[in-house]
Amino acid sequence: MEVQLTNRQQHILWATVRHYIATAEPVGSKALVEEYDLGVSSATIRNVMGVLEKSGLLYQPHTSAGRVPSDSGYRIYVDQLITPSELLAKEAELTLQQRLHWEDWSLEALLQGAAQILATLSGCISLITMPQTTTASLRHLQLVQIEPGRIMLIVVTDSYETHSKLLDLPPGQEDKLEKDVTDRELQIVSNFLNSHLRGRSLLEIANLDWSQLDREFQRYGEFLKNSVVELSRRSLAPNATQIMVRGVAEVLRQPEFSQLQQVQTLIQLLEEEQDQLWRLIFEEPEVEEPRKPRVTVRIGAENPLEPIRTCTLISSTYRRGSVPVGSVGVLGPTRLDYESAIAVVAAAADYLSETFSYFNP
Repeated sequence: MEVQLTNRQQHILWATVRHYIATAEPVGSKALVEEYDLGVSSATIRNVMGVLEKSGLLYQPHTSAGRVPSDSGYRIYVDQLITPSELLAKEAELTLQQRLHWEDWSLEALLQGAAQILATLSGCISLITMPQTTTASLRHLQLVQIEPGRIMLIVVTDSYETHSKLLDLPPGQEDKLEKDVTDRELQIVSNFLNSHLRGRSLLEIANLDWSQLDREFQRYGEFLKNSVVELSRRSLAPNATQIMVRGVAEVLRQPEFSQLQQVQTLIQLLEEEQDQLWRLIFEEPEVEEPRKPRVTVRIGAENPLEPIRTCTLISSTYRRGSVPVGSVGVLGPTRLDYESAIAVVAAAADYLSETFSYFNP
């Protein structure tokens, strides 16, 4: 449920999150009065913080303590209250250009260097994947009705691997169509998709601008898009050593990682379960403007992997031309400098996209 905040509530939420990021201590109204020019009394701030707590954006770790941002509070902070620093992004890209020498280095050495710089600039664990230089292409796609309201999507790659997925027709469609009509429509849609997608790499299909496809098939469009993208992503099987990881020791000194069990599960994910992490950081968000930086921010419980459900993962992809081939990201506590972290991830992705064009696939 979307929370609507007044300007005052937004300002106090912003100040609370910012103060907590800086201090790692629960925030009280007195601290906000002293540190920020909010233009209201301590009593007013306490009342507003109480409203924010009832809305689920702040919480008290102890009864007598100040407030701490929740995952939802951080989400509003990231989506509505901050703008990634363009200045820092430019500085980060300049640092990468000055300290990395693609003309003299191997691709692996370049990515290792970029990972170290990213960890230093962000104060987080940096994650950079080796590029996917080859991938399967679509040979054939078929939609087959299994029963009323249910169809199967079958995808065959150029290496003759087959992937399939059962789908439910969009709500309200299944009772309106006779079986033979649905079969004819599915064949037409299959033919249409084959003509547009055959021969494309699955990486390209997974990140295709589907709005370019004919509006004639709009009623099938969204759920077919999601399914084809999912099947495409399933084909991307990374190598176990594919992710460059830097900055672990520094991040684990943060108070959020004081419990040994949490540290052990995080290290196990980074060292032994990279395939799970790879699929997560390679996934791109949908954006309304394709030219905008594609940066994903997953906060706390938004992360599907248990070892990082108390962390924030910020990621983007780097590309060869228009096709994403690798990922760059940072991982840290939810209490991190979001303006800086988002900016440096976007800068690193832009730098690697430009630089990768100089290397042979």
